[in-house]
Amino acid sequence: MTSASDAASLRASNALARLAQLHPKLIDLGLERSFALLKRLGNPHHRLPPTIHVAGTNGKGSVIAFLRALAEEAGLSAHVYTSPHLCHFNERIRLAGTLIGDDALANLLEEVEALNGTQNVTFFEVTTAAAMLAFSRVPADFLLLETGLGGALDSTNVLARPAATIITPIARDHEHFLGSNLNDIATQKAGIMRQDCPCFSAAQTPEVLDRLVAYAAEVKASLYIAGRDFQIETASDGGICLQWNGQEYALPSPRLKGHHQQQNAGLATAAFLQVMAETCHDVSASQLGKAMQTASWPARVQRLETGRLTRDWPYQPIWLDGAHNAHGAAALANTLARLSSGKWNIICGALNTRDPVEFLLPLGELAGPVRCLTIPGQDSSLDATDLAAVAQSLGMDAHATASLDACFATLDPELPVIICGSLYLAGHILLENETPPN
Repeated sequence: MTSASDAASLRASNALARLAQLHPKLIDLGLERSFALLKRLGNPHHRLPPTIHVAGTNGKGSVIAFLRALAEEAGLSAHVYTSPHLCHFNERIRLAGTLIGDDALANLLEEVEALNGTQNVTFFEVTTAAAMLAFSRVPADFLLLETGLGGALDSTNVLARPAATIITPIARDHEHFLGSNLNDIATQKAGIMRQDCPCFSAAQTPEVLDRLVAYAAEVKASLYIAGRDFQIETASDGGICLQWNGQEYALPSPRLKGHHQQQNAGLATAAFLQVMAETCHDVSASQLGKAMQTASWPARVQRLETGRLTRDWPYQPIWLDGAHNAHGAAALANTLARLSSGKWNIICGALNTRDPVEFLLPLGELAGPVRCLTIPGQDSSLDATDLAAVAQSLGMDAHATASLDACFATLDPELPVIICGSLYLAGHILLENETPPN
C-alpha cells in the first residue's frame, strides 16, 4: 500500500520529469523565457524578502551556508535556493529554514506547470520560477539566492535590486557556456551587480579583478574586494580575523574544513554585516562566532561520522567532497594535507564534460590507492576505465572498479579515505551511506 508521503514524492518526481521535457536543451542561457514565465505566475520576484545573490566559480554554496547560519544565529529566518541537489530535488528549496516537503513541492510544481502550459522553458528556468513563487508566499527575513550558471544570463538574475551581491573566487569552468577566457567568465559572473547595491568579492586574480572593477564602475555598483576593502586573515589561534568598515571581528575557526572556508566565512560575514546595518538588525559577537561553528554544507570536506560505509569500513576516517575542477581540487588537496600528513585512499568519479587531468593533478602527491567509479545513474559520467587510465598516466596506483563496495575492498586500511570528483558522485555516496542532507 502506497503511503501519502510516497504518493507526494511520486507526484513531485513525475512533475519534474514532465517539466524537463519542455525544452530540448538542458542549459540555454538567457532571461527572456524566465521573465515571461514569471509574468504568467504573477511576478513573484517582485515580492521577495531582502535577497543576497551569490555568484562565482567555487564556494557559492559554502558562502550561502555561512549566511544562513549567521541569519539563524541572529534570530532571523532565511529562504535558501541552491543547485544542484545531492540526493533529492527538495534540497534546492529551503523555506524559512526547512526543506520544502514532498506534498508542497508537488503542489507547487503542478501549479507552475499548469500556468506555463507548453511554453518553451528550460528545467532550471521553470524550477527557479517555482522556487520564487514559493519564496513569495512564505514569510522570511531574507532570501539567499545562488546562481545556477554564470550570472548575467542566469535564471536567478531577475531582481531589480538585491540587498547585496557576493562574488566568490572566479576560475575557468563551464567554458562552453561562459566563455573561453577569464575576462568573459568574469563578465558573466559580474552580471549580478546592480546600481547602488553593495557587492562583496573574494580575492581574485588580477585579470578577474580588473574586469569586476570595470563592470562595477559601468553599472555604478559599490564593490568591496577582499584584500583591498576588507581583510580576512588567519588568527594565531587558528580562527579568523575580519577587518571591515573600520572594525575588527575575531571569529572562531569554522566547522567547515579548509583555509578556503575561512575565506568563504569572512566574505559571507562582511556582506552579512553590511546587510544587517542597512536593514536595521543587530547582531552580537557571540552570534557571529556561533554561526561559524554551526554552518554546515554537505559534501564539502564532510566527514562521514555515521552510516553504512562507516560501519562496513571502520579502519580510518572517510571524507567526502564535491570539488570537480582544478581550483576546487587545489583547495581540497591543501585541506587534506592539513587533516593528515601522509597518503590518502582516493575514490573518484567524474563527468565527461571536463578534463580529468586538471582535477587529478593537484591530488598527485597525496594519492595512495586510487579507485575509479562510473557514477551510477549519470549519463554524463566518465567511464571508470577511462578515468583510471588518465590517473595511471599521471603515475597513480589507479584501477577501475565496478561498485563502491569493490572500491573499499581494495583500499589500504592504514590510510584515510577521500571520495571526490563530482557532486553527483557525492550525492550517490550519501544515499549509499543512508545519510542524505536534511
